[in-house]
Amino acid sequence: MRLPNAAHTSRPWRIHELTGDFRVEDVWALPTPGGRDDFPRLVALIASSDPSRSSSAAVRTLFAIRWTIGALLGWDRKDVGAGSPRATLRDRVPADLRESQSSPSFDALRFTPLYGIEDEWAAEIANRTVHAIMHLGWVRDQGGTYRGQMAVLVKPNGLLGAGYMAVIAPFRRLVVYPRILAEVGRQWRARAAEPTPVRA
Repeated sequence: MRLPNAAHTSRPWRIHELTGDFRVEDVWALPTPGGRDDFPRLVALIASSDPSRSSSAAVRTLFAIRWTIGALLGWDRKDVGAGSPRATLRDRVPADLRESQSSPSFDALRFTPLYGIEDEWAAEIANRTVHAIMHLGWVRDQGGTYRGQMAVLVKPNGLLGAGYMAVIAPFRRLVVYPRILAEVGRQWRARAAEPTPVRA
């Protein structure tokens, strides 16, 4: 379920220290109910996801189109990615967060982790169209249970980036995120139903 931006901006996340020049593009409640200590399980699940292998044909097709166009136009070259010196937030990360556990990485979507703490995980991607942050948080609902929350923060690169974000917005909000998050919910429930291994 998509949430208002205030669901992200009103919380005292550490990510706010790094993203004053980014805008909040989307905030989503994740269908991942759990306990206080389940956040690492959510991070591992999201990080291991690969939308190009999604059960949704529409999602697979849209990602295939994006990677093909990106390869043809040079949008994703290494010299403009998150590893380039002109496009990374890593230098802004405070020392205490820099020393935090930031693995695992989101290799399928080419994100580079920034930090991971008890209730937050953040990663970035930068290319010719946009510099974007994926932020995962673990929030407590009114009923006392916890769930995941995902925010996407962006800084478009010039007119190309602004146009790109405008074109993909309806696909992202109406097709990609709803179907990916539904799949995340199914995987979360399936893993929760697995028996806990008995240690010898």
